[in-house]
Amino acid sequence: MRKSKPKKRITLPDPKFGDVLVTKFVNNMMYSGKKNLAYQIFYDALEIVDKKVEGEESSLDIFKKALNNVTPAVEVRSRRIGGATFQIPSEIRNDRKSSIAMKNMIGFARKRHEKNMAAKLAGEIIAAHKEEGAAFKKKEDTHRMAEANKAFSHFRF
Repeated sequence: MRKSKPKKRITLPDPKFGDVLVTKFVNNMMYSGKKNLAYQIFYDALEIVDKKVEGEESSLDIFKKALNNVTPAVEVRSRRIGGATFQIPSEIRNDRKSSIAMKNMIGFARKRHEKNMAAKLAGEIIAAHKEEGAAFKKKEDTHRMAEANKAFSHFRF
């Protein structure tokens, strides 16, 4: 490479919980630089989660467990070898794992049929916490695909 690698930007923790993971999630959820609106949606979603899930766990712990449940460990990458394209399973870096999990959760929350985004996000968080829902299904499908193509893992990059 001609240029040096860019420095990692430091993400500041969010104002309410003091957690960097929440800030990264909100940054992924944000549209057109509307960070305050994204924070408001996230905090409203956590309040809804608190009301719906009665228990000793805090809504932030439920969110973290849900995010952990939808985090994939492996993915398949296409590689062309001798005219044929193979799907090669490969492990994912930690920062990419969390990024994929957040993007899947937000994407599938947006596709849900609830009244507003806070309700949609809360529904997706609760579903992921219970190991169900679309984001969890996507993770399972990814793992299943990697398992099916395990025979091609010797082609690894």
